[in-house]
Amino acid sequence: MRVCELFASIQGETSRAGLPTVFVRFSGCNLSCTWCDTPYARREPGEDLAPAEVLARVLACGLPRVCLTGGEPLLQPDLPALVRSLLDEGLEVSVETNGTLPVDGLDPRAARVLDVKLAGALPGVEPEGRFLTANLEHLTPRDALKLVVAGPGDLEEALAFLERHRPHERGVEVLFSAVEGRFPATELARALVERRLGYARLNVQLHKALYGPTARGV
Repeated sequence: MRVCELFASIQGETSRAGLPTVFVRFSGCNLSCTWCDTPYARREPGEDLAPAEVLARVLACGLPRVCLTGGEPLLQPDLPALVRSLLDEGLEVSVETNGTLPVDGLDPRAARVLDVKLAGALPGVEPEGRFLTANLEHLTPRDALKLVVAGPGDLEEALAFLERHRPHERGVEVLFSAVEGRFPATELARALVERRLGYARLNVQLHKALYGPTARGV
């Protein structure tokens, strides 16, 4: 497994924001988003570790939850086995993925956070290349969708996607994030309220507020 970095910090996103968490960031990604905030994970080769070594390092951190992220963690062939091992050790596991690869091979005890890439992230790429809609069939109330908005056009696309698929009606958490420097979070918050999107959660990246937008290992 190609591990870019492994560290303990405060979870900055989702309904788990604020909780001390171990992060395993894997190297490599199959997308190249315009607003990617961890481009180094796509470029750097990382450290080659066996799943057992990753498990040991996570357990050594002494925290009850772990977030597997990237890059794109589902590019790691041994990811499903690692997820099972972490869960069997009693850890709370979440997997953050860009949603373009199948998630049904992951142990359903894990929480899956799928990032729905909108046109602002990948200009010129058709919707089917930005998200695998078949993944929606496998989501449960344990899981979440994250829609990252880089402008008004992205917001309209996000709302059309949600109206078409209505994941919130099955209890799937719906997160909205604003791209820093491109779309003010205050404007996004106002839009969620004005449109009466009672199922939506504004997702502000707490770790960036705490440590700054470019800090690594936090």
